[in-house]
Amino acid sequence: MPSVADCLRQHGGAYLKEYGEDVPLGHRKVLSAITRCRTGELGGVLYRCDCCGREHWVGRSCGNRHCPTCGIDKTATWLEKQTAKLLPVQHFLITFTVPWELRMVVRANQRVCYDAMFNSSSQTIRELASNPKRLGTATIGFFGVLQTWGRDLTVYHPHIHFVVAGGGVSEDGSRWLSSAAGFFFPEACASPIFRAKMRDAFAAAGLKDQVDADIWAHDKWWEVDVKAVGDGRAVLKYLAPYVYRVAISDKRIEACDAAGVTFRYTPSKSKVSKTRTLNGNQFVAAFLQHVLPSGLQKVRYYGWMHSACRIDIDEVRWLVWLFLGWTFWLGSGHAPQEQPIERPGVRCAKCGGPMRIVDIVNVNCRALVEHSVAYLDSG
Repeated sequence: MPSVADCLRQHGGAYLKEYGEDVPLGHRKVLSAITRCRTGELGGVLYRCDCCGREHWVGRSCGNRHCPTCGIDKTATWLEKQTAKLLPVQHFLITFTVPWELRMVVRANQRVCYDAMFNSSSQTIRELASNPKRLGTATIGFFGVLQTWGRDLTVYHPHIHFVVAGGGVSEDGSRWLSSAAGFFFPEACASPIFRAKMRDAFAAAGLKDQVDADIWAHDKWWEVDVKAVGDGRAVLKYLAPYVYRVAISDKRIEACDAAGVTFRYTPSKSKVSKTRTLNGNQFVAAFLQHVLPSGLQKVRYYGWMHSACRIDIDEVRWLVWLFLGWTFWLGSGHAPQEQPIERPGVRCAKCGGPMRIVDIVNVNCRALVEHSVAYLDSG
């Protein structure tokens, strides 16, 4: 079956010729990286099977964060790391979504708007959690993942998923304070706060007047969803594939030829998959609309989950154990030390035996630069 990279190789050049200088440099760089991934143009690795002695040459990966192929190993590593950080407490998945009418402005001003979404939503969480009836002055810990697509590649749907531990560390750092069982804060209270903060952020960026005034006047379009998600493991497995890939995985591609690309998707609130066929330019454009600005962080950490926080996560773990007890810890399914996730090594395609690296071939830098310049200028 064809991969996403195969589809971009097939149709990327025609897309650049069609739209020329209108294609942002960042999009050109992503196309250049993914279309050369594991082709040998970036160098290669020579493996030898320990069982049958056969040698296998594999092209090196591009490492681009938008590449579906390269994201597999990174996803596993991220999931392992985040799972180890989970506390034996209830967790919440809090999702912030901007109105449809705002999304074209967001897509045209991605860097400033994505920052505004992160800042506004994270401040909303902190503000509501700090209510004296909830956690008050306690320091909470959470992280957010930006996602710009739904189930269909063609839809631009920017939203942020936050995973929040149900509780916080007291102001003096001596106690763990748990949130109410199955409840973190009311969704109805979050929408107006999120809307007001986004309005202020858009005004500061000079973008407020580009949006219909009615959007800033009503809460009904500003969706905030709060769900209790148990120990958080299941939601991490859900989020992990979105951290290191864009919109569509290789396994969803059904066909790719000169006429276009056919892929599978499952409509919202449905368990039945459908297929959609786009012509080459439509597929490339749909993929590229989800490419992030260079250097933009799509995963951000807050409170004691941030590396710069004065409270170390091990201290938080100790407080949880101290105030919730060992029985609670064991009942949560967590162990004090998480075991590393085992990932299979490289196997021989002929006999299935383990392989080891015997040589690494570096790319010809001059040829690589010439290829990149030619590709970026192909429009």
